Amino acid sequence: MASNSLNGAEAMVRMLEAQGVRHIFGLCGDTTLPFYDAMHRLDHGITHVLTRDERSATYMADAYARVTGRVGVCEGPSGGGATYILPGLIEASESSYAVLGITTDISVGSYGKYPLTEVDQDALMRPLTKWNTVIKQAAHIPRMVRTAFRAMTTGRPGAAHLGLPYDIQYDPVDASDIWADPKHATFPAYPAAPEPGAAEAAVDAILSAKSPLIVCGGGVVIAGAEEELSRLATRLDIPVATSISGQGSLAETHAQALGVVGSNGGTDQTWEAMEAADLVIFMGCRAGSTTTSRWEAPKPGARIVHFDSDPMVIGANYPTEVGVVADLRLALAEVNAVLDKRGQGAATFGGAEAVEDIKRRKFEIFDRFAASDETPMRPERVIAALMEVLPEDATVLSDPGTSCPYFSAYYQLPKPGRYFITNRAHGALGYSLSAALGAWFGRPDSKIVALMGDGSFGFTAGELETITRCRAPITYVVFSNANFGWIKASQMADTDKRYYNVDFNRVDQAAVAAAYGVKSWRVENPGDLVKTLREAVAHDGPTLVDVICQPLEETNAPVRRWMG
Repeated sequence: MASNSLNGAEAMVRMLEAQGVRHIFGLCGDTTLPFYDAMHRLDHGITHVLTRDERSATYMADAYARVTGRVGVCEGPSGGGATYILPGLIEASESSYAVLGITTDISVGSYGKYPLTEVDQDALMRPLTKWNTVIKQAAHIPRMVRTAFRAMTTGRPGAAHLGLPYDIQYDPVDASDIWADPKHATFPAYPAAPEPGAAEAAVDAILSAKSPLIVCGGGVVIAGAEEELSRLATRLDIPVATSISGQGSLAETHAQALGVVGSNGGTDQTWEAMEAADLVIFMGCRAGSTTTSRWEAPKPGARIVHFDSDPMVIGANYPTEVGVVADLRLALAEVNAVLDKRGQGAATFGGAEAVEDIKRRKFEIFDRFAASDETPMRPERVIAALMEVLPEDATVLSDPGTSCPYFSAYYQLPKPGRYFITNRAHGALGYSLSAALGAWFGRPDSKIVALMGDGSFGFTAGELETITRCRAPITYVVFSNANFGWIKASQMADTDKRYYNVDFNRVDQAAVAAAYGVKSWRVENPGDLVKTLREAVAHDGPTLVDVICQPLEETNAPVRRWMG
């Protein structure tokens, strides 16, 4: 660099560049002026994507991190910007994805003087992020950025927050302090292997069981452990179930892939395997309320082996016979090495046969509903049409509403890896519409498809302007039933159909999307669906298909508390 000194805003840009950042999603504000000016003037190779809402920027950064394994970066201004950026940071942190939120702030020199947009960003972000600070001196900027990246990418990945006050963006920073550890550009960084003997103890426990079941959470895909898991499941013929976040641990078409279990996206058929298991092997799964149907199974007395990179989840909900605290890829590689050493390679537990029987019975029900010509359209019909139309390497995102349990229960993902994304930690509506753009920037060669209910669509419809400005060929599918379906179905099951304040006016989502420049269709006739979806997926630009769908309280939704 020509000069030995940068200002704080320039130092922030140079540090992000040094950390390997390629994309930033964000929204401008008064306190951001010096940072935007530095982004404009410097040659840095970072693409900045202007969003219409700070929540959306964070959701984009989140999905970007999920498909790339790189740190997702979002930014916003002080005050309202900081409070709006918060929902996406807690989702990323709880889902174990590395997302950095940068919020510029009022000047340090005006703290406590009641300036416009003053909020204690440090206190605001502390409980919701893995690491957080508001930088008080420009000279600290490089060190704080390095610390944030170190925190986000090592151990259990998570979100970090940096507050960047207005006045320090103009103060000098020594250019010689601009450096970064390239390992912290991706996550998990510096993965840890299991302690000696842990893999052997896990193998001994598994081989002593009669009917073991592997249950995978998101940790398997985050660690890139899919191949090692496939090898283990195949050689011992153990069935592999997943949480919704764990989808992609194996391809759904894998002989040992049972599918999703639990209270959302699980079915009575897959639940049989949870109830029958005498040993459950949790892998990168916290054994929380959804996967276990509020701890209904594993049953008391079932033996537990638990693999996780976070020691805090071992033994949190179940007495654990063997805990293996390590990166999942390294841990499963060691388990396979132990089996290699013992010459253990023959099929043992009959998993493929059990999986085939369970899936056959599950899909008999699905196929019957998917073939229905009823109107409003059954959600199963939409999932079947997507399976017929989408390419093998499509990346699908879903809001937690109507589309999610159906997709998770029945869509047969043909490839392992992160090809399905949903925000399961906190389940905020409005996620997938904007997150899809982050997925597209991270994986531009994959067909990106986002599914949502019409309730979710209303949260972030304004982001369609960003999608069209970026010319992103994303296909949106809206399951329209004119209510907050999840809550209405819960009122059906829990309050004896006393429906209260869950219905809203029917909106023509296709017309709304068209006003933003999105090519759109409205589909009411089931016979038109496949043809319309084919046209939408093939179009070289953003598309939206508004499907008039059966409301959830009338469906056969794969949500156990409604089915019982």
